[in-house]
Amino acid sequence: MDILKNIHREITPLSPEDSFLVFDRIKQDFDFPVHFHPEYELNFIHNGKGVKRVIGDSMEEIDDIELVLVGPNLHHGWVTHNCESDAIHEITIQFDENLFDQGFLKRRIMKPIKDMFDRSIHGILFSNNTATNLRERLAQVPRLDGMDYYLELVSILHDLAISRNQRLLSTYTVNRESFENSDKIKAVYEFVQENFNRKITLSEVSEIVNMSNVSFNRFMKKRTGKTFVDYVNDVRIGYAAMWLLEKDTSISEIAFKSGFNNMANFNRVFKKLKNATPSQYKNEFSGIKRIL
Repeated sequence: MDILKNIHREITPLSPEDSFLVFDRIKQDFDFPVHFHPEYELNFIHNGKGVKRVIGDSMEEIDDIELVLVGPNLHHGWVTHNCESDAIHEITIQFDENLFDQGFLKRRIMKPIKDMFDRSIHGILFSNNTATNLRERLAQVPRLDGMDYYLELVSILHDLAISRNQRLLSTYTVNRESFENSDKIKAVYEFVQENFNRKITLSEVSEIVNMSNVSFNRFMKKRTGKTFVDYVNDVRIGYAAMWLLEKDTSISEIAFKSGFNNMANFNRVFKKLKNATPSQYKNEFSGIKRIL
């Protein structure tokens, strides 16, 4: 997408022989631009209340403590914003997407971690309790060597994978692949990606997966946690949010281009999903982009 041309592509110092890269630092502000890279990134922040987090098309002011997993090539960054702390503690762990062999990830014992990696294409925010409970272990990781280092990090990833109250952050993803291991979900995903800009009826999608309307709605709710209408709106708002940032186009034009035929409905759904009006969202992100 065009917006990626305006975002820094980070070249990490990981070589093919390396396993992980860890940064542990106390800082007064965030001066690294919004960026992306093919490695996974686990980022822990303490004393960061008021910092603004950017993950894909999600922008939020963070709490005092947070822990986020960012998937490959999803743009992300943290901005000092309203944070007044002069001792922000940040621990960043990066590792190559091919570090864990696919055959290994398919083993039953690794399924929670594999599923978490699949979800990370949206960015995952873990609960404050999870971040607090893992704080000391994360702080010890940079002090470990060799196999102890590897095993402890795998253990941390497993604990994260099975933790409660995880939240996906970005409706926008880079690779356009569904994280659900289901041919039916994949068929629905591909159909919505190709047709979100027009009216989609429940009947035509139900027919694609050979289900009744009632069964299909139940299926979507179980698989995605959303009704089909909410799922389509997520996709539409994801595209609208990206176009607001990358195109010099009117909000009304973007609303219609993303599949909304009613401006009031577009504004209502956008604010519900992004906690800001379309114009507020565009202005706030423009302010952040000035740091690039």
